[in-house]
Amino acid sequence: MKAFVIKGHICQSKTPDAIETVENGYIAVENGISLGVFRELPERFRALPLEDFGDRLVIPGMSDLHLHAPQFSFRGLGMDKELLDWLDSYTFPEEAKYRSLEYADKAYEIFVRRMRQSVTTRAAIFATLHVPATELLMEKLERSGLQTYVGKVNMDRGCPEILCETSAEQAISDTERWLTDTAERFGHTKPILTPRFVPTCSDALLHGLGTLQKKYGVPVQSHLSENLGEIEYVRWLCPEAEFYGDVYDRVGLFGGVHRCIMAHCVHSDEREQERMKKNGVYIAHCPESNINLSSGVAPISLFLERGLHVGLGTDLAAGSHENMLRSMMHAIQASKLRWRLLDQSIKPLTVDQAFYLATAGGGSFFGKVGKFDEGYELDAVVLDDSALEHPQELSVRARLERCIYLADERCNAAKYVSGRRLF
Repeated sequence: MKAFVIKGHICQSKTPDAIETVENGYIAVENGISLGVFRELPERFRALPLEDFGDRLVIPGMSDLHLHAPQFSFRGLGMDKELLDWLDSYTFPEEAKYRSLEYADKAYEIFVRRMRQSVTTRAAIFATLHVPATELLMEKLERSGLQTYVGKVNMDRGCPEILCETSAEQAISDTERWLTDTAERFGHTKPILTPRFVPTCSDALLHGLGTLQKKYGVPVQSHLSENLGEIEYVRWLCPEAEFYGDVYDRVGLFGGVHRCIMAHCVHSDEREQERMKKNGVYIAHCPESNINLSSGVAPISLFLERGLHVGLGTDLAAGSHENMLRSMMHAIQASKLRWRLLDQSIKPLTVDQAFYLATAGGGSFFGKVGKFDEGYELDAVVLDDSALEHPQELSVRARLERCIYLADERCNAAKYVSGRRLF
């Protein structure tokens, strides 16, 4: 891969609480890896090809830690329902359609095209339980150039018969075959174990997935403590568990040696938070989804203060979009309402913290991702905010904040993943 230099107004997280800007700065790149950010380009890099973005903003690519590809088709629908009713009325009927490869091909083509045009460079994605459709999605994502994890969903109870595994044994067999078929097939798209959540996974299925995790060492993604009704249901289903997350932990699906994402964690108690910190579990904060389904607002600044791993997710289709800039805005706004109306001991998120969550915070799940420091993979998005007309002079920092709050996708001017320019 070629070496080159990017020039523009560079913005990245210096710490979880502070954005650093370098006006008219340079990023040197070799073999997809950043060689550092420079205010003046060192002599040793001056012969390299220069990609000069002038007055535009250059930010790290964003990592979406939680979204459902098959739900893209009905985003913006059913938002008057809470989680469990919404799943029964909208999600399960739509996901059942993916037994048809013709339908899956049409739907996933739209989804992948939109993801490629977005500010997202990496994502952890739920598919459905249908292996052929899941592999089709992986093929399309591979061609897109994005770096992704994709999960064949597992569920064998609490769902319509047409969308239910025939047995836990069959689900484990299908999942293992899918894992071995796809683990080395793609360069940018990898499998991730995906029990939908405890209400739709029997004890036998969870144990079997835990065995696969130990055997193959793949990461895990699921849902956790999203909705009060869901938590009560899990307590009834699994009375022996200390708390919701303990159900996953008992079968080896809750972090530790291998990486794990748990979406939402809106109502995670002290015990659950402590276990997540101990096991290195990543929390995927999905603010708009939590608002739309009346789930609540997670105390994200508290999680950050306590040293938990936290990133952002759009959570299509309980979230209405794939735009991570909007997810930042929603995270800030939701935290302000939580602080004002519920608990003033937990501070609202700042723009700097939300930017960290979308870039370095979530990016670290994928390795050295989400910053431009030396040794990091070069994921970058170039924002052209010239269409956001205004009469006043704005600093680079103010322009970035404006891009976050206005979240206008017309600003997406260029995108790099591991040093490869996608557009």
